[in-house]
Amino acid sequence: MMSWRQIYLVLKREYITRVKSKGFLAATFLVPLGIILLYGVFIAIFLWDSEVTYEIGVKDETSQIVASLQETSPQRYLDMTELEVDSLRTLVQTGELTGYVVITEENLTENRPLELIYSGGGGLALLSSIRTDMREVFRQEQLKRAEVTEEVQQIFETRIGVESRRLTEDGKETEDDSAFLSILGVAMGIIIFGAIFGYGGYIMRGVIEEKTNRIIEVITSSVKPIELLTGKMMGVGALAITQIGIWLLTLSLIAMAAAPIATLFMSGESTAEQMAAMEAAEEELPFIFSIPSIETSVIVYFVIFFILGYLLYSSLFAAIGSAADSETDTQQLILPVMVPIFIAYGILLHAMNTPDSMLSVIGSLVPFFAPIVMISRIAMTEVPFWEIGLSIFLMIITFAGTMWLSAKIYKVGILSYGSSAGYKDLFKWIKQG
Repeated sequence: MMSWRQIYLVLKREYITRVKSKGFLAATFLVPLGIILLYGVFIAIFLWDSEVTYEIGVKDETSQIVASLQETSPQRYLDMTELEVDSLRTLVQTGELTGYVVITEENLTENRPLELIYSGGGGLALLSSIRTDMREVFRQEQLKRAEVTEEVQQIFETRIGVESRRLTEDGKETEDDSAFLSILGVAMGIIIFGAIFGYGGYIMRGVIEEKTNRIIEVITSSVKPIELLTGKMMGVGALAITQIGIWLLTLSLIAMAAAPIATLFMSGESTAEQMAAMEAAEEELPFIFSIPSIETSVIVYFVIFFILGYLLYSSLFAAIGSAADSETDTQQLILPVMVPIFIAYGILLHAMNTPDSMLSVIGSLVPFFAPIVMISRIAMTEVPFWEIGLSIFLMIITFAGTMWLSAKIYKVGILSYGSSAGYKDLFKWIKQG
């Protein structure tokens, strides 16, 4: 029978030893600092006032289009109708123009495609904006020639907006934060994905280190292997909750302070373009500047699936560590553990677009995929309670099984030296245990 006092002592030792380590302190405080810097750089790039201008010469043989283009962007489109094509080509070659386009009657009446001859500068953004501008002014000119009424022209110019609101099961309408919730769901899945690797690796390396230094022989003289395994898993789990809790708290504070800080930096020196960019950002991606409210149930489920996912995989990582004499030796044993994690990551990317598809639902129920996939679905969409309950139940049952197998491997493996174990050895140890 296990002694919970012994488990607590192992847990305490693991937690205190690692929480005082330089690596833990550096990661805990440098990661939030890195997030702050990245957030600042992101906002700065978004609001960057570019001084690069691209000039497109327009040879308008219809005498109707160039004026409309110049109204759209006077700095970009230059009226060069009087110049010959050879002269325009020379200007592009010498760098005085970014490119040129020749507009003929056939382009208007026969919908013949325009040809943009340019130096290659400007990238996809320039090409996209030119296409948009050309289509708009051509449409306006064609409507004018068709002598349609102003009312019809306004109909063609109308772009209907769609505002969405969520209807809850109790009949209340709430703000639709689908974009934010999709990002939140993916972020939660990735956090658990990274935690499984990071903290599972902590346990594996710790077991290998103690085994290599022969410390394990002293420890097992007073603590049962199952108590040692359980204490290690719980100690590193507590460490994980501490570290991720600090990171999430930092993220929340950053989100709360983002808008005031951005406004402070822009005050007094902001240009009209920067202010327009800020307003557009707040309209299109409001969660960049402030975090919408997150339902308590989502946070609770995140903690549950984080803990279950960690326990499920950490027991396997500990077993692998006990079967190896060095980190290099773990490469041949760790593949079966890594494969389901990466499959779950692939399903997560699929669920980001279709969280209610059959693949997403099945993936969220499979115990080895559920920690990453289910929490993402919970954040993104309405998941039936029975699916969540079934997923949790299956994970608990699977954890009991992996813990039973890992304990048997761990019991024999931690005292085996000299050579790295193979899969045959693991099956033998399971029988011996």
